Amino acid sequence: MNKKYSLSLLVAVLASSGTFAQNIDEAKRVIKEENYDKAKLILKELIVKKPTEGANYFYMGDVFLRENIADSARHYFDKGLQLKNKGTLNLVGLGQLDLDSKKPKEAKAKFIKAIDAMKRKDFDEHLLVANAYLSSKNPDAPAAQKIAEVILKDDYQNASAFMILGRAYLMQDNLGKAYAAYRNAYEIDGSLLDAKLEMARINKKGRAYKEAILGCEELIAKDPTYAPVYKELGDLYFYSVKSNSTQEKEFLGKAAQNYKKYFETTNGSMDARMKYAEFLVQIENFEELEKITKEVIDEKGINPRIYRFYGYSQYEMGNYRASMEAFEKFLLAIDKSTIIQATSRDYMYVGLSAIAVGNNDNKALYEKGLKYLRDAVKIDPSIATYYNRIGLVFFREEKFQKVIDILSISADVKESDNYFYDNYYVGYSYYFLGKEDVKNGQVLLNKASEYLSKVIEVSPNTSEAYFFKARANRYINSKEAQKVMFDAYQGYIKVLRDKKEINDAANKDKVIEAHTSIATYYANNNENAKALEEFQKVLNLDPNNDFAKRTMATIKKGK
Repeated sequence: MNKKYSLSLLVAVLASSGTFAQNIDEAKRVIKEENYDKAKLILKELIVKKPTEGANYFYMGDVFLRENIADSARHYFDKGLQLKNKGTLNLVGLGQLDLDSKKPKEAKAKFIKAIDAMKRKDFDEHLLVANAYLSSKNPDAPAAQKIAEVILKDDYQNASAFMILGRAYLMQDNLGKAYAAYRNAYEIDGSLLDAKLEMARINKKGRAYKEAILGCEELIAKDPTYAPVYKELGDLYFYSVKSNSTQEKEFLGKAAQNYKKYFETTNGSMDARMKYAEFLVQIENFEELEKITKEVIDEKGINPRIYRFYGYSQYEMGNYRASMEAFEKFLLAIDKSTIIQATSRDYMYVGLSAIAVGNNDNKALYEKGLKYLRDAVKIDPSIATYYNRIGLVFFREEKFQKVIDILSISADVKESDNYFYDNYYVGYSYYFLGKEDVKNGQVLLNKASEYLSKVIEVSPNTSEAYFFKARANRYINSKEAQKVMFDAYQGYIKVLRDKKEINDAANKDKVIEAHTSIATYYANNNENAKALEEFQKVLNLDPNNDFAKRTMATIKKGK
């Protein structure tokens, strides 16, 4: 669940109390800029200056919740709860953690206890509970909506209540009411830039990109230091490409420009750096990705995700060892983490990097790379779709064993977009290796037949699959294989006829081969009339074919 609203709302609603107003205003400003690192510094200073103020611990805990670092959030909530002044606010944060852990009864009990400690007319603090309901990984939008509606009955000019109401409606996919609630909030308090931004986001959901872009531009004109608007504008231009491909280059350029502005406006905060990195992966700008990750990769206590993005950039730029080392640091760093989990893409990249580094010199590393690729598919089978482009590189280089090693993993994933192609390339690779391998040829050729059969099952009109399946079984040359060969060659001829490609010059040699093998099969099984008919088809295509002439003469003589 995206926590982007939580702390900004907390700062906004509690700033009205007047306590530490200057510092809270400063925190509010940097939070709007999504500069969470600086926000934590401000809050640490507040805690030092006023160690008995429970609200400061609450803010700090909520910052960590926004960053999805639950252990640190709980630490501050627990400490803040012990304090007399606003300490009970921390029950709200602890309640949200309960919701995250799927403990709604325990969460509700904490919320009720927190509300009992609040003044009845202290609406802004009540809204913190509503905010927790919305910000949880397991949100309860109706509960938040109810709190906001009760408050608005007594105070219809409460802009923060309209903000909560807008979020609650949005979570319930009621875009019209959400838009109206945000509009009300903004009309009441024009400083709530979040409200205006949410209106733009709703327009984006409705694919009204022009209106959304206009709304963002109005925000920039009002406050050019408001960082989130640049990220939103970047997303809008990125999504606009799908609806207007003629301006793809222009829109992608503007998307990249605004994302970079977002990163710069936050003074390169870690959270913004991560979001910028994710965008750079999407547009495949790996040089810029390398730059923004390399700047901080050696910092002590760095977020492990930096290693992930640096690894992506290094692989795509051909620096495979650097990529592998970055990913191994990433996997080691998150090994005990319950917050950050390795994705299928992570395992794919570290696997491909290890394969590239291991190559032919380090079999153990090469095998480790293949294991990573298998792990990637276990996490998310759809990642198998990406293996095809790697396998094709090896296929064009005629490195058929590598094609088999990689694409046989994705060829087992029926959900993959390249299921058909991967099975074909694996089948062909087995065929090519099998026909050249005297010792293991039978095993390899049987594998070729198996994979090509999958291709035929998925796409019965693929002539090449029939043809190479037939050839593989012709080389096997057992009684069972000869029957498979016969059926496959017949399938090849039928597909060409159905597609009206039987007389294409490009297919002539293969058609002759198919008719010759079919005729030979008939002859070997004493079906001489059919054999003669097939050999005649060979002569029709190749009048000087000596094998057909001699075999036909022998058959006729035997009669």
